[in-house]
Amino acid sequence: MFFISPPFGNYVNLPKTKRIHGSFTLEKRDGLLVQIVKTLRYSFKDQGWVNKIGLRNKGIDWALKNIDKKEILSIAILNEKEIDKFLEKIPNDRNIEINISCPNTEKKMISKGISRFIHPEREWCILKVSPIMKNEDLDDFYKQGFRQFHCSNTLPTPKGGMSGHHLIPYNEKLIKYLKTNYKDIQVIGGGGIQTKQDIEIYKKFGADHFAMSTVFFCPYKSYKLLSSL
Repeated sequence: MFFISPPFGNYVNLPKTKRIHGSFTLEKRDGLLVQIVKTLRYSFKDQGWVNKIGLRNKGIDWALKNIDKKEILSIAILNEKEIDKFLEKIPNDRNIEINISCPNTEKKMISKGISRFIHPEREWCILKVSPIMKNEDLDDFYKQGFRQFHCSNTLPTPKGGMSGHHLIPYNEKLIKYLKTNYKDIQVIGGGGIQTKQDIEIYKKFGADHFAMSTVFFCPYKSYKLLSSL
């Protein structure tokens, strides 16, 4: 399956793809356009996009009212006390991705206690991990019951979260570790996918599904990629 990750999952709707919207926090966080203008830059040196947007969004209440149940909601928990409130609001059959690894917030996102979101009625309860996550942390999340991993989020840098081709070596380590050690999981590979050859690379790592995002900055590249599939 092909996923369209945030932020483009919020705007791009294409056949035979699954959109991931968000990430949504419990309360709305204003200032999206300002942060885009101030921080979104392309690094020619690293051949990737850098941003410090910091989860600017309309909040989970807006998402639940306005986004189709067929789509996936990405959520980000900024305080452990928010878990109960998220669980009260989000139906057990609503597909979610738990973003525990955005590097651009003023607080570290909560990863403790999130196994409570795992429910048999959810087709998707995905954990979106950092490209620099340690193996022992992956092991811990598996023990908690997670079986769907998205490798990976943006790379933390002093200038902000960086996406693009440079993520592939990090994701190779993550995916190979997960697929070597756990046979009952699904892995979404995403980061730097610009061509069909990139998808083949992720297939060789062991990814079961594939996520696209920054390729949509260039309509020609995204059209060429989707046509090749």
